[in-house]
Amino acid sequence: MGLVQTEIILKNAWDITNVRHGIIAEPEIRQTTVMAVVDTGAATLVINEAIRQQLGLEVVDTYEAELADGSAQTYGLTESVQIQWKNRRAACQAVVAPNANDVLLGTIPLGAMDLIVNPLKQELTGAHGDKVVYMLK
Repeated sequence: MGLVQTEIILKNAWDITNVRHGIIAEPEIRQTTVMAVVDTGAATLVINEAIRQQLGLEVVDTYEAELADGSAQTYGLTESVQIQWKNRRAACQAVVAPNANDVLLGTIPLGAMDLIVNPLKQELTGAHGDKVVYMLK
């Protein structure tokens, strides 16, 4: 399977909450549109330091990740980010890889938005068509 990329919108989730509470106006939500590499080997969203700063996200914890070469590295873990892909949204924390060239969209947000990779078309698609299905047990 080749490289699958998709456009997503990232928003500061605290800003969205602050709009709901009347603390800030909707145009004040810090957000950015990026091309993300869909990476089913990554657990969550991975952003670089520049995007973290642009969204005004605080680092609230650390995350130890194993890299493709087998080495382990500790990264910052941000407060919640809202991810939007077309008409679907999910919120999760982001791992900050300071010098990363690509934004990685991992399995946790993919599952939360009910998305899969279509290997034949090499694109992201709804697991259940256009209908978002949430599995609860």
